[in-house]
Amino acid sequence: MDRRSPIDTEAADPDAGWLATVMHVAFFVLLCSSLTRYLIVHPGAPATPWVIALAIVLALLYVLGPVLGPREADGRGGRADGRRTTPTTAHGLWLAAVIGAWLTLVALAPSFGWCAVPLFYTGLRSLRTRSAIILVVLLTVFVVGAQVKLRLRFGFDPNLMFAPPAVAAVATAVFIYSQRQADRLRTVIIDLVRTRRELAATERREGALAERQRLSMEIHDTLAQGLSSQQMLLQAADRLWDTDPAAARRHIRTAGSIAERNLAEARRFVHDLAPADLAGGGGLDDALRTLAGRESSDTLRVRFHQDGTPSTALPDRVQAALLRIAQGALANIREHADAGTATLTLSHLDDQVVLDIADDGRGFDPVEKPGGVRGHGLPAMRARVRQLGGTLTIESTPGEGTVLTAVIPLSPPP
Repeated sequence: MDRRSPIDTEAADPDAGWLATVMHVAFFVLLCSSLTRYLIVHPGAPATPWVIALAIVLALLYVLGPVLGPREADGRGGRADGRRTTPTTAHGLWLAAVIGAWLTLVALAPSFGWCAVPLFYTGLRSLRTRSAIILVVLLTVFVVGAQVKLRLRFGFDPNLMFAPPAVAAVATAVFIYSQRQADRLRTVIIDLVRTRRELAATERREGALAERQRLSMEIHDTLAQGLSSQQMLLQAADRLWDTDPAAARRHIRTAGSIAERNLAEARRFVHDLAPADLAGGGGLDDALRTLAGRESSDTLRVRFHQDGTPSTALPDRVQAALLRIAQGALANIREHADAGTATLTLSHLDDQVVLDIADDGRGFDPVEKPGGVRGHGLPAMRARVRQLGGTLTIESTPGEGTVLTAVIPLSPPP
């Protein structure tokens, strides 16, 4: 299988840059040292001009490599994902010219065979894996042949036969293995980055849904209930306008005070602040007592009872949630229960706080199908309690009233 060589990774791995620099410097050092050795060992040889000329040509050709190398959008010879690109025609011709000049030099002066290792690197990172390995094999065979031909007069030397292939095999194997490991690591990193982006997108969606749920519950428990009360009061005022103007004006004033209170609540929950009844710093007990007094009317009497005292101040989230639950429950009682009395009971226990809202109204079937329950009050209450790790229970029988109990643990759930 002729796969793309995973060698050219300079675009994705900054360390590949300094490795390429080391290889380029090594090539020129070996080229200069080989030429110097030839001039010292073979002074005045007939092939000396050719050797010098070919060495200069090879150096110039090698310098052209970065100019003729494969170019992509990243401009550094690799694709944006770090995998190598198919060499351009110009780059392929350049590589062939470099190899040809080097082979000619080795034929004239076998000592130039030392330049093979940097050329291995150039071939490995320029060609497909199979093509690069074939090139390394051919270069190694040529080096061995040139060295053996030169040394035949000194007798057989096993190092000349086996050392260059062993060095070439080890260098190539280590190089390919390390780059394949880098490719695997790069794949893992890409997957991690993709997963992180997906997780961030999911968290943004969940955050938007949570904020939408928060606003819907706040609107239901404050603005919607207030508007419902205002509507009933204004309707009552309209009916009494001619027969009892004083009572009609009282209803209108009450509706105005509810509108003012709802405006304050709207401003606070838009800024994610605590309910207005908790803003004074008196705590949940005082807020529930104030709520009971405000919701009491000629037709519905609301009482508040406190059982126990808190050892520590309740968290703001717990206070806000229980106050909103009480507001929603009283709104449901006023609108649906036809009750004469309602009682708010706040119990402070060692490890939890309990809020009971009881009324003597008409009651309902708490196991009724969801489609049969009107409004969003009970789902909003369950959502508030669930966010705090608590439980909400409803005990009701048609004709016998209702008891709603919210239990919030004082320690966070595990």
